[in-house]
Amino acid sequence: MQPFELVKHCPRCGHPSGVKAAIPFVCANCHLKLYFNTAVSASAFILNERGEILFIRRAKEPGKGMLATIGGFIDAGETAENALRREILEEVHLEISEIEFLVSHPNSYTYAEVTYPVLDLFFLCRISSDAQAQAGDDVLSVVWKNVHSTDPADLAFESMRQAFLILKRKLAD
Repeated sequence: MQPFELVKHCPRCGHPSGVKAAIPFVCANCHLKLYFNTAVSASAFILNERGEILFIRRAKEPGKGMLATIGGFIDAGETAENALRREILEEVHLEISEIEFLVSHPNSYTYAEVTYPVLDLFFLCRISSDAQAQAGDDVLSVVWKNVHSTDPADLAFESMRQAFLILKRKLAD
């Protein structure tokens, strides 16, 4: 179910929508126009000097037990870079200073039986080989994998697989 399909009444005046779910929602009574925008996330490929990428194993669905990049949703009023720093600190207890935008890719994310459209922003971060990552929030474990021996099929989301292929091409240049 998409978020906009949950709106059966106008959130302002309570009038029944009486129509099939649509974007934007327009109330026939008070004419409120309500948009349902794509959620945005920021994720990092953290690369060390040995050519290894830091992945996590997801502790929760969707993708429980699969490899994933470190990241999460961007909060209202937060920059993508600050959200990324926050998520990296929460998930693997590392502080990152240098962040380079890599690519964006659409995705969908199902939570509590609602499937949200998401735009995933992927970044490349570089750290020293002696950086010590530790599993934090929503993380089963941390995994360092060589870029060239990582199978994209092991990644939890299609958007990550596509971004990973772009990263491999970038690193090969």
